[in-house]
Amino acid sequence: MRRSEITVDLGALRRNIRRLREAAAPAELWAVVKADAYGHGSFEVARVALEEGAGALCVATVQEGAALREPFPEPRILVMGPLASGDEGLARTASLEIALSSFDQAPQGLPLHLKVDTGMGRYGMAPAEVAVPAGAIVVGVMSHLATADEPDETFARRQLDAFSALRQRFPRELLFHLANSAATLRFPEASFGAVRCGVALYGLSPFGDDPGRHELEPVLSWRSYLAQIKELEPGESTGYGRRFLAERPTRVGLVPVGYGDGFRRGLTGTEVVVAGNRRRVVGTISMDSFAVELGDEQEGDAVTILGDGVLAEEHARVLGTINYEVTCAIRREPERASVKYVDG
Repeated sequence: MRRSEITVDLGALRRNIRRLREAAAPAELWAVVKADAYGHGSFEVARVALEEGAGALCVATVQEGAALREPFPEPRILVMGPLASGDEGLARTASLEIALSSFDQAPQGLPLHLKVDTGMGRYGMAPAEVAVPAGAIVVGVMSHLATADEPDETFARRQLDAFSALRQRFPRELLFHLANSAATLRFPEASFGAVRCGVALYGLSPFGDDPGRHELEPVLSWRSYLAQIKELEPGESTGYGRRFLAERPTRVGLVPVGYGDGFRRGLTGTEVVVAGNRRRVVGTISMDSFAVELGDEQEGDAVTILGDGVLAEEHARVLGTINYEVTCAIRREPERASVKYVDG
């Protein structure tokens, strides 16, 4: 086994897409594939999403969009982030659509989606300022929800009402889109003409709980192996800073994956699966290795970091972060990991 093996289950991805399309219907599903598809591989995810009926691809940068244009010459590709200096020409060459957050930034001759800040407090124009600029090619109006994943629905519904009110001011042929993954699953009335789904495509829960509760299947698994086993006597330690001291004779296994691979330093105390058994990560995680407390497992046994019931949501809770960050952090370079795609 390679030191780090990543498997992307395109069959699970297909089933998640079908689940989200059903939830969004009759609105289109737009696949958010920014940040290398949240660490899953933007080309393969885009290909499967389009095969399964996605109406568009959504990216963060012009460069991400241009990289997808050559293999996918036909579909809409929406750049949701701001254009940097010099991006306009590349966007035009690649036939990209642009989210426009300020009239001062309006590029010429490109299809625009007017981005409205209905309460996210991030990119976008105030609702009172939004209008179709003279000579601009406006094809859509969009906003983004700040709290669609939170138990309290009050603010999300306030944003939804504000966005709905905008429709009265624009031609009906413009495409309105607001919903993210959480809203697609939770607020059917937020679907409008299209939904922009990212995290749920990958079988990650937008609510931070078990994806199975929402009929989603995790797409990515990550495995390594026990490279060496240490027998610690009481008082002996493993790792930097002696953060783990054995209180009794203890077997620990060393796994050749660390924060240099995306297994974050703060994951001490999380669990992985070793030869089918849940085991606790102990000691300080190094750049290229971490230690795990063992039973009777042996050198060479498989270690599942994600998959086999170990959820990104679990690691995220240990880190005090969100599941997106867990998968986005995984290093996919061939020097660090092997990546394979299965389509079952």
